[in-house]
Amino acid sequence: MTKSRFNINRFVIAVLSVWLSAPLLAQTQQVDHTQVFTAAVPSEAQVLQAAQASFAEYFQLLALPNDAVVAADIQQNTDFLQQSFNRRGFTTQQLANNGKPLLYAEYRSPVPDAKTLLFYMHLDGQPVLPEQWSQPSPWSAVVKKRNQQGQWQAVDSALLQHKPLDPELRVFARASADDKGPIMMLLAAFDTLKAAGQAPAFNVKVLLDSEEEKGSPTIKTIAKANAKLLQAEGLLILDGPQHASNKPTLVFGNRGATSLTLTVYGPKAPLHSGHYGNYVPNPAQRLARLLASMKDDDGRVTVPGYYDTVHLSATEREALATVPDDAAALLKRTGIARPDAVGANYQEALQYPSLNIRGMQAAAVGDKAANIIPHLAVAELDLRTTPEADSAYLTALLQRHIKAQGWYLTKGEPTDAERAKYDKIASLTPGAGGDAARTPLDSQLGNWVYAVLLQDSNSVVRVRMMGGSLPTEQLVSALQMPFVILPLVNADNNQHSFDENLRIGHYVDGIQTLLRLLRTPY
Repeated sequence: MTKSRFNINRFVIAVLSVWLSAPLLAQTQQVDHTQVFTAAVPSEAQVLQAAQASFAEYFQLLALPNDAVVAADIQQNTDFLQQSFNRRGFTTQQLANNGKPLLYAEYRSPVPDAKTLLFYMHLDGQPVLPEQWSQPSPWSAVVKKRNQQGQWQAVDSALLQHKPLDPELRVFARASADDKGPIMMLLAAFDTLKAAGQAPAFNVKVLLDSEEEKGSPTIKTIAKANAKLLQAEGLLILDGPQHASNKPTLVFGNRGATSLTLTVYGPKAPLHSGHYGNYVPNPAQRLARLLASMKDDDGRVTVPGYYDTVHLSATEREALATVPDDAAALLKRTGIARPDAVGANYQEALQYPSLNIRGMQAAAVGDKAANIIPHLAVAELDLRTTPEADSAYLTALLQRHIKAQGWYLTKGEPTDAERAKYDKIASLTPGAGGDAARTPLDSQLGNWVYAVLLQDSNSVVRVRMMGGSLPTEQLVSALQMPFVILPLVNADNNQHSFDENLRIGHYVDGIQTLLRLLRTPY
């Protein structure tokens, strides 16, 4: 499917489908609901009108900082979105969470004995460094388009109201794609239904997480405490990017993530490198050697047992190979000559647990650098887990590996007695995170979403397990319901980085996709 649905043929088909279905809508009690709701998807013109009407509210939402470390900001986002859902006819309530409430919203379908689906998204976003952004503020959305030289150039935001709407425009702001964009797509889908005098074919429940970017540390507890409120036949997660081919994408699992802090201890205090160099070991150099022992030159983790629990069948490998990744384009976009040799291809690599160094620190650099031997060196690690290799399993392997390299592991600052006894002292401290989750490719929920996506495309990318992490396992284990992940935003959205953006063509297509889902009984 190309990302341009603004054509006359589709418009005519959509209008005809609404016109032909009009007599049926008055008979929803006497006829097959599946036929009625499938035929009655609002027209493309109505979708475009709702999308353009939603941009002002979208920009207001993007103007609210949403780093989960600031409780007041999260509260403001939650209050704003609660009002947004209330205006669409949802009943809502805030779920207490240490000053950072989650938002629950519910819309009842008029269809007798309708099933219920729970939509999950998150209202918090990644931290920002404003100076890295190519605009005055990450919280003030800027509309941009590529110029003839391929560079992003700011344009008048009024272009979002032009008809026809240019699908290549993009909105640059923190959380524009991850994950406020999908939230607004769902709200605009309900606006479209209301304008067409229609309603969803099933009961809709919505859960907006407030700390997803911090690992959702409390969501399992909150979900268990509100299990009856959140009860549904399935969980639909609206997060993550579509496949780079821009085809509709359906994901059946995600890796988990857990953070670890590895600290290597040196002298009791920083020491003058002239007086103590060649005598006192440097913890930064020792940390570098320890980290180097964990991976080989091909990027494979050398910690014994790290990959041993993952076994891909021939059928699974074949399915992974059919995902239309462009290997050459991946190398060009990432700016590397060759990938790590963990899997036979990109998708296969994502099925294994990973070990990443997300940050290192020993002493100041640049103008603040001093000629010292630092007293400690720290590496922040993030491990991407799989259902077969969870955080406890991988952390235990790392502890064993570190000890095998001759290190003594302590808890916190070493005592004088420990310093006197052990040459190499380190600590490995677990942080926040969650484990992986995966659902069968042929699940009932997956087959339903797949069939809906095929209504707009003859090709849907099905991904066994994506590399990014979501609190899926926490929700699924608490609520005991099947799930699938439906990504709606462009693959090159720069999520978690500066200059995050959402392509307007994806925004409109996302509304259309959600409308088809909402109008198709489960």
